[in-house]
Amino acid sequence: MQPDILSDTALLALLQELIRIPSVNPTLAPDESEGEAAIAEFARDWLTARGLNAWLEEVAPGRPNVVAQVGEEAGPSLVLCAHTDTVSTAGMTIPPFEPRLEGRRVYGRGSYDMKGGAAAAMAATVALNEADFEGRVLLALVVDEEHSSIGADHFVARHEADACIVTEPTEGQLILTHKGFVWSQLVTHGQAAHGSRWDLGVSAIGKMGRIITELERFEEETLRLRIHPDLGPASLHCALIEGGVGISTYAPECRLKVERRTLPGETLEQIESEMQEAVDAAGETAEIDCFFQRSPLVCNSDEPIARCLREAHKRITGARPEETGAAYWTDAAVFNAAGVPALLYGPVGEGAHGDVEWVDLDSLVSCARVLVEAAARLHSHL
Repeated sequence: MQPDILSDTALLALLQELIRIPSVNPTLAPDESEGEAAIAEFARDWLTARGLNAWLEEVAPGRPNVVAQVGEEAGPSLVLCAHTDTVSTAGMTIPPFEPRLEGRRVYGRGSYDMKGGAAAAMAATVALNEADFEGRVLLALVVDEEHSSIGADHFVARHEADACIVTEPTEGQLILTHKGFVWSQLVTHGQAAHGSRWDLGVSAIGKMGRIITELERFEEETLRLRIHPDLGPASLHCALIEGGVGISTYAPECRLKVERRTLPGETLEQIESEMQEAVDAAGETAEIDCFFQRSPLVCNSDEPIARCLREAHKRITGARPEETGAAYWTDAAVFNAAGVPALLYGPVGEGAHGDVEWVDLDSLVSCARVLVEAAARLHSHL
């Protein structure tokens, strides 16, 4: 007889299988991974074996999303979303793909971020399929959240929904808002010359250095004072820099990549303007390209999915969940931007992107049960 799919035994077994399958994001660490295909195939087969209609949707070569459906097409649609990719294992001090249970903690790469949340969503979807469920749930196990979220983009372009719960780890909190970000590249140009020709050479690196000084002044004196009550301050950091062709040559070019973490209400036009003002204040010229952006998440606390999650958490745990915001970015904002109210709710743990990573098994069981309860309630709220 199969154990209760929402039991700690069943969830532990599923999570351990997910951890054992390496799914490092190939864009972040191409030497470590060939993509998310292996974990996607496992998830599809695991779901199909338990009676679900589950299939793969290829986003990029070797990088498929997993989609499963419960319920009728005409019913209110809830998406349970988790990402299947992880960051690199470099620097880890525990075996990354050998899951270990110690006390009630499950260790391994992705246990916390976010194969634990994926296991909870998978188990909840199976439990709903086995129940007399009114409505419709789509399970979305998507690729590439750790880089540019091509999996979530692919999913929202093909599937309609009324609400979404992303099961990122939230320590059992209800996360209704989080920051966005903008990636920019600045390029300065100098004049190449022999290192002895101070009278001819102009270093593009020196120009960029003055811009960096101004950007950091702007971050400290302006952005740190631009504070959201749930998210803290806006921020900026200089992330990557390259330039020069040789130690005895004045650098003809320098490239700087900057990440700007954004608050609700900040616009791309505003960020581009502020970047240009910093360059001008440094007394330099630079090409500025804001080449990638993601909007912040804002979910109204009165949205039906927020009410359902709040009620479900209280019924399962006996207490109202804490409601707050997060400084990081997630796929929830992709759903939100597509017109699907989305929020975050997931298990307890530590070590996202760290050298030791674990998730609490009891919180995983609670999370899965809350997801089932929230999905059951959504039909009456919509």
